[in-house]
Amino acid sequence: MPKKKKTKKIKKQKKQKTKAHVKAVEKKNATPGSDEKPEIKKIKKQPTEKKIYNLKDFVVYPKHGVGKITAIEKATIGDIDIQFYKILVEKEKLTLTVPINQQSKLRPIASINQINKCISILKTKPKIKRTMWSRRAQEYDQKINSGKIYELAEVVKDLNKNTDIIADQSYSERQLFEKAYERLKSEFEAVLNISPDDVQKKMDKALGRTKVLETTE
Repeated sequence: MPKKKKTKKIKKQKKQKTKAHVKAVEKKNATPGSDEKPEIKKIKKQPTEKKIYNLKDFVVYPKHGVGKITAIEKATIGDIDIQFYKILVEKEKLTLTVPINQQSKLRPIASINQINKCISILKTKPKIKRTMWSRRAQEYDQKINSGKIYELAEVVKDLNKNTDIIADQSYSERQLFEKAYERLKSEFEAVLNISPDDVQKKMDKALGRTKVLETTE
């Protein structure tokens, strides 16, 4: 008999412990009641971007290509003072106004190492895709306007016709090639600081276009 009482006592203690544990878990997971004040988190203000470009610096605006900062000006709109860059995109005869706190849209021009990488890309074989031209044209256009120099080099390489045979190239294909070629060429000029003719020779050599040019002359 004493043994049975002891067993019952142990079982009772286990049940009490289990109930206590369940209550603790429920209390932890319980949603706060109407009397409890919700925790208010402070919202941090978005920091203003720091100025990283100077007068006469070359920068790249993805949708327009290489431009030169011709002025850093201030203007007051309402009660707010705004500082902005004036950027001349010479190839398009266009002047852009970019607020300094939105300069994430800009990127610095490429480094010498990046230019060398682009030349290596131009030397590789073009990728031949079997998808419809309208879809490919859209992809090429997105790459051109991405502002990424390696993607620009890939478009030039993929649309390049470097054979001696007269290329059967559509008008839209030729337009995209010329747009990408000129945009890449303008960045080469800004980085290498050599004449447009020398840049063209360098690019055409990498693309294997020298024979094409000789046969058309």
